Amino acid sequence: MTTVDYEQLRWIAVSVAAEAAALVGRMRAGAVTAVDTKSSETDVVTAADTAAERLIRSRLAELRPGEPMLGEEEGGAAVDTTGGVCWVVDPIDGTVNYLYGLPWYAVSVAARVDGVSVAAGVVEPASGRVWSAALGMGATLDARPLRVSDCSRLEVALIGTGFGYSAKRRAWQAKLATELVTRARDIRRGGSCVMDLCAVAAGWLDGYVEHGLGPWDWAGGTLIAAEAGAVVRLPTADGSDPDGLGADAALVATPGVADALRELVQSVVAGERPDGPNRR
Repeated sequence: MTTVDYEQLRWIAVSVAAEAAALVGRMRAGAVTAVDTKSSETDVVTAADTAAERLIRSRLAELRPGEPMLGEEEGGAAVDTTGGVCWVVDPIDGTVNYLYGLPWYAVSVAARVDGVSVAAGVVEPASGRVWSAALGMGATLDARPLRVSDCSRLEVALIGTGFGYSAKRRAWQAKLATELVTRARDIRRGGSCVMDLCAVAAGWLDGYVEHGLGPWDWAGGTLIAAEAGAVVRLPTADGSDPDGLGADAALVATPGVADALRELVQSVVAGERPDGPNRR
């Protein structure tokens, strides 16, 4: 792996995410409307999504010139293939929540090297809370160390999940949610993947699973969860499915429930799966 200063990248991720979060917050104080749609008419993008991503691109170009960036709204060069640092950004993860005024959304900035997230900053515009992690250096919320829960049974676990924007995908995801709600203590659907992953890191959720996410959804949050002690399974880059969870599955859980959650998802995935990615 390329030698880089992970703590410096962490500082940059937090700093840039905080600037973007401040912009997002100011724009939320005015009238917020959807300005475009993506995969379906319910999959929205606002002016704040675009403005925040452009701000992040500008700041990263100043602080880390020449390094590629992949953003949810404006794309970018293929990542994880350069051998150096690349940045994966979600300017607002939880755009529908943002549109409706629900406070569960965040700006996520992650640095990856050789296919591995090494630094992350996640900032919540509504509350100002700052989540961060660097590989091998732990994860924090507002500078306080994070640790996953000690839950050891799926039957008493609180599990987060999410849904895509196509009717076909949602129908299949509803089957997984049905299995989860009958096997776990309960389920939660917060509407922001990165915030749900941070919730696992804090012990507010015992696990999280979703199919069809983009790398901008999980690049930062899974590092924060892993550094807090979570077991992490990411979508496979080559489309393979070695463990029967689905090539596009992200599964993150406290060690005590990870195996049971994995087995449950495997049993559901054995049925028919829809095509196409989720979008947020």
